[in-house]
Amino acid sequence: MNQELTRHYPTLLRLGFPIMVGQLGTIVMGLADTLMIGHHSTQELAAASFANNIIALVLISAIGFSYGLTPMVGALLGEGRLELIGGKLKNALVVNGLMGLLMMVITGVLWLCLDHIGLPKEVVPLVRPYMLILILSILPQMFFNAYKQFSDGIQDTRTPMWLLLAGNGLNIVGNAVLIFGLFGAPELGLTGAGLATLLSRLFLWGAAVLVFHTAKHYRLHRVRFAFSRVQRDDLLQLSRLGIPVMLQMGMESASFALSAFYVGWLGTASLAAHNIMNTVGQLCFMLYYGMAAAVAVQVSYYRGAGDMPETKRVAQAGLYLTWAMALVITLPIFLFRHQIGPLFTSSSQVADLVAAVIPVFAVYQLGDALQCIYGNALRGMADVKPLIPMAFIAYFLISLPLGYLFGFIFSWGFIGVWMAFPFGLTSAGLMYWRRFINNE
Repeated sequence: MNQELTRHYPTLLRLGFPIMVGQLGTIVMGLADTLMIGHHSTQELAAASFANNIIALVLISAIGFSYGLTPMVGALLGEGRLELIGGKLKNALVVNGLMGLLMMVITGVLWLCLDHIGLPKEVVPLVRPYMLILILSILPQMFFNAYKQFSDGIQDTRTPMWLLLAGNGLNIVGNAVLIFGLFGAPELGLTGAGLATLLSRLFLWGAAVLVFHTAKHYRLHRVRFAFSRVQRDDLLQLSRLGIPVMLQMGMESASFALSAFYVGWLGTASLAAHNIMNTVGQLCFMLYYGMAAAVAVQVSYYRGAGDMPETKRVAQAGLYLTWAMALVITLPIFLFRHQIGPLFTSSSQVADLVAAVIPVFAVYQLGDALQCIYGNALRGMADVKPLIPMAFIAYFLISLPLGYLFGFIFSWGFIGVWMAFPFGLTSAGLMYWRRFINNE
């Protein structure tokens, strides 16, 4: 059995490593944003915390929706029906565009209500322009997601990696120039960070289009893309696969993003610490999801090939790799917990809150890895509908209520809000695992 598992390690690492590097680039972009904004103004850091939590909820949900393309493409690849794959991308672009517009409308309604949701008064004027710019960046991100999931599905994970690294580099340079007003540019602070993000996402979309329509290794898929039509059945199938994953990932993100409302009631310092911890937490989450995406690709491939026992081995191998990754990442974060806060802010109060909550953060990493791997294994199996009730139980019936209970009823404050996350993530992972191993 060990040899049956270990022989999957090289393939998972080959597919997963480029995804993880691309995800790491995205996190570096978030770290750069937070570092630069934190050293420009603590109030701007608090404003960024709220806006970034809300937009992160939307964008992670958007990624989840785009994931509906991967099992379709992966299964066709496993069946050897390569000539049908390109047409799926055209339909994915249409359905992702429509979902992106809907997300912009929903987020825009929240933007209109910023004065009435209990944010500190000094934060609201800073949130408004920044959040509006991020809302405008949702649509280009949705289109890029479709191209990325298509590439991942055909096991070309390197191309999206390079595009993400280039886009994130552009964003970091744009941040430096527009936040602090370098090279004669206006000093725009938080608004400048938003503009840099918008420009980088427009670049990613444009670069993905250019690569798909010019690269040699996409030639076969381009031909099918050009001659295919938008088909109702494909749109419905993409929606049936994408919406449950979107809701699952959205509810998971909501356990963090909606906790920003709880934290906002505790004051500006707690909100700033919450932003720092979310940025650090996303480092682990996105790396786990890189390996989990590789698991989904391989599970969908073996499902298409009709080899169900192999799908179980792939998921188990992916879990062991991800747990090893979790231990390697979490240990230095825990050991240097008192040095992390000062990297982002000069406020000793914020830095102390960060150091105090990191032990809680360390506790939930194994559960987070578990739910990442088996949630994505179910996606590879196209068995996504059960994700909705399981995620609802884990994040809305367990995590969010416990956050309020620990934070306010027990009066444990910021640390109490974060103590709910291990319960939600681990319970989700156990439910996904049980569903997957019972798949026939």
